[in-house]
Amino acid sequence: MSKVLIIGAGGVGNVVARKCAAVPEVFTDIMLASRTLEKCNQIARDIGGDRVKTAQVDADNVPELVNLINKFKPDMVINVALPYQDLTIMDACLETKTHYLDTANYEPRDVAKFEYSWQWAYHERFKEAGIMALLGCGFDPGVTGVFTAYAAKHYFDEMQYLDIVDCNAGDHGKAFATNFNPEINIREITQNGRYWENGKWIETKPLEIHKPIDYPEIGERESYLLYHEELESLVKNFPTLKRARFWMTFGQQYITYLNVLQEVGMTSIKPITFKGVDIVPLEFLKAVLPEPSSLGEGYKGQTSIGCQIRGLKDGRERTYYVWNNCDHTEAYRDVKAQAVSFTTGVPAMIGAMMMLTGKWTGQGVFNVEEFNPDPFMEKLSVYGLPWHEKVDEPLPVEK
Repeated sequence: MSKVLIIGAGGVGNVVARKCAAVPEVFTDIMLASRTLEKCNQIARDIGGDRVKTAQVDADNVPELVNLINKFKPDMVINVALPYQDLTIMDACLETKTHYLDTANYEPRDVAKFEYSWQWAYHERFKEAGIMALLGCGFDPGVTGVFTAYAAKHYFDEMQYLDIVDCNAGDHGKAFATNFNPEINIREITQNGRYWENGKWIETKPLEIHKPIDYPEIGERESYLLYHEELESLVKNFPTLKRARFWMTFGQQYITYLNVLQEVGMTSIKPITFKGVDIVPLEFLKAVLPEPSSLGEGYKGQTSIGCQIRGLKDGRERTYYVWNNCDHTEAYRDVKAQAVSFTTGVPAMIGAMMMLTGKWTGQGVFNVEEFNPDPFMEKLSVYGLPWHEKVDEPLPVEK
């Protein structure tokens, strides 16, 4: 008998709500809350059966959050709001002694910088409160951390080289659109890249390093080295890693549009004055781009996300590749969402399930790779994200 409060009613919030509602033996009571009540109500109506209650809340406002938590009294909060709001939601969970889970790490509005330091700093306070916070439980971050932990547990004595590879080979038919919140997506892509090598971070210019990588059932796609937050926690929790990198695919049309928008200043997060009003160009751009949750219908093709790892087992070199392919059309048929929202929302539900059923327990702030990966891996296939593996075969990223 568990009650869960989901904060955020975008594409991912829709998936989380639908997937939680489909598992009544774990999620007996569900509330979906966001700043825009009608979004919550629409999702609740689509799910039907009075499975989901709704509420309006400003996730930037700690007293409002505390008031809602105290009224509903959930066992845990699933945060799929904006990364800017992680800390206010964590503050509310601390005040009410409620377990917490999110899918992306905190970043401040005025600096395009995403790292775990702000949230890791909550560890002692969560520990003293006797509650647990699970960070980054989407796909990447999230499943990629579980994949890495699974590899460490079952296939390696020492992992040395990790490459996370993320391909979206889908076609949504739009000239230019982002698959998740445009503001967050563009901030991420336009920042300098970073990767871990020999005990230090190597910084690169945005999209400077790229190469074709072969993806299962998709083929070769040009892939760009980015910095992604799970690298920070993975090199901390698996200190034998000599190198850790993250790669993501982008089509040439996307890169061309992005370059133009950047050149004319539309990706800037510095406020400008327009007709006497201060606006942030990137926030304006977000307002005119397609809403990611609207991309699902008619979206065709697949995503492919996985971990390619090289290291040692019994003194001999070993390679391991574990991945999931997700079909946009099948995702829409299941939950009326495109695959990027699906691959983020399903793991969030599974992570909540792990916590509520006692499979993953602790007091403090944790990343997913710190827990037993086996029960999580088992549930991935059950709830629509089947995974595949290859052992001791050449790694596509190294060709």
